[in-house]
Amino acid sequence: MKEFELTADIRDELGSRASRRMRRDNRIPAVLYGAKKDTISLFLDANELNKKLENESFGSRVLTLGLQNQKEAVVLRALQRHPVNSRVIHVDFQRVSAIQQLQLRVPLRFINEEHSAAKRMGAVFSRLITEVEVVCLPKDLPEAISVDISEVEIGQTMHLSELTPPEGVTFTALSQGMDQGMISVSASRVLSAEDEDVDVEVGEEQPEDDSDAQLSDD
Repeated sequence: MKEFELTADIRDELGSRASRRMRRDNRIPAVLYGAKKDTISLFLDANELNKKLENESFGSRVLTLGLQNQKEAVVLRALQRHPVNSRVIHVDFQRVSAIQQLQLRVPLRFINEEHSAAKRMGAVFSRLITEVEVVCLPKDLPEAISVDISEVEIGQTMHLSELTPPEGVTFTALSQGMDQGMISVSASRVLSAEDEDVDVEVGEEQPEDDSDAQLSDD
């Protein structure tokens, strides 16, 4: 399982002006809170963070945050992006306790589509969700959850209740009485050359309107 480490520094200057200066210098403002400790204002190197964000599981892992020669176990709790260019402009980290349950969203990985009979018949697979919220202890947090879709048939929707969670993991939606659809399969009808010929022939063989024929004779 891939582990992520990130370096942060204490942020002394606060306020919107200071934050804008940081972003111009390729630094991203952040905060660290939780575990009944003081909230700390931080900043991160934008290049380092963006590189880590390329991995889909970064937001669903327990991360190691290096801060002043110490290391903190944290999770990424919130990521704020610019509304126009989608650049990250602020990050929230939450400290992690080994004995306290986490509530996080983890990616779903749909596997074995190529082995599906429905796929061989030209079916279309529509992913209804791409991640699911789980509750578990940090040691049980999965990097992602695999969903085997090889047996899903045309016209069927596979629901969260059909998925067995990893040991120690609970799906939040199911515990709240909500059964989410994960993926649906529908038939794909491709118009064949024969279909097109039939359409043309039907159009050519339309009977003439009797009233038009009588008017032309007059």
